[in-house]
Amino acid sequence: MSESDQISRSVDKTLAPKPRDSATLIIVDTTDGEPRILMGKRGPDQVFMPGKYVFPGGRVDAADRNVETIDELHEADAAKLLIEMRDTPSAVRARAIALAAIRETFEETGILVGAPGQPQRPVETDAWKGFYTHGFMPQLSQIRFFARAITPPGRPRRYDSRFFYADVSAVGLRTEIIDGELSSLDWFSFDEMRALDLPAITRVVLEDLIDRLKLDLEGFPATEAAVPFYRHKNGASRRQLLSL
Repeated sequence: MSESDQISRSVDKTLAPKPRDSATLIIVDTTDGEPRILMGKRGPDQVFMPGKYVFPGGRVDAADRNVETIDELHEADAAKLLIEMRDTPSAVRARAIALAAIRETFEETGILVGAPGQPQRPVETDAWKGFYTHGFMPQLSQIRFFARAITPPGRPRRYDSRFFYADVSAVGLRTEIIDGELSSLDWFSFDEMRALDLPAITRVVLEDLIDRLKLDLEGFPATEAAVPFYRHKNGASRRQLLSL
């Protein structure tokens, strides 16, 4: 390799965006027997995954670290979130990631995953003020961690995304206040989702969700369920299983 190529690769590595913590929440409705999943379409002018159908979700905000909740994450999920966590692992950060999933779902779909209650401390951000205004508090025990993926290098934005799911029974309230980031919001069967314009990682995670839901139906302990983790390492795509 020439000296100029080495410098170029060094500069590219320096300028490559660092993955940011993000979270996604998949709401599963089995009311009519066949599971249906809430998805929406990203706008064509958005930098990240334009025009694709995705699950509600987004990056973690600083305010997500200081949110009052009805209860806490399942102990096993909190522990799995810490496995292979980049930078400085912490329980506070793991909790914030889960809360981001609930907040983003509220912002993008108007759905509150929570139970009636009011915070005891002042609420600092508009997003969480809007959530609490409806008389509900987030309920972390209702969401389960089941997959993780880091955006490959070379993308304009990169995220370290954790995927959660919750049964529709965890929805405390549905409002019509949404931020417009997702259009064409609707409930889709798995077969219908496979026919949509989905990001590649969404297709992969969709199959992981199907497998996890089957385990739930079979009564397999959630504490023992491994979490698939997708990332690029040494130029190749890797799938690792995170387990306790």
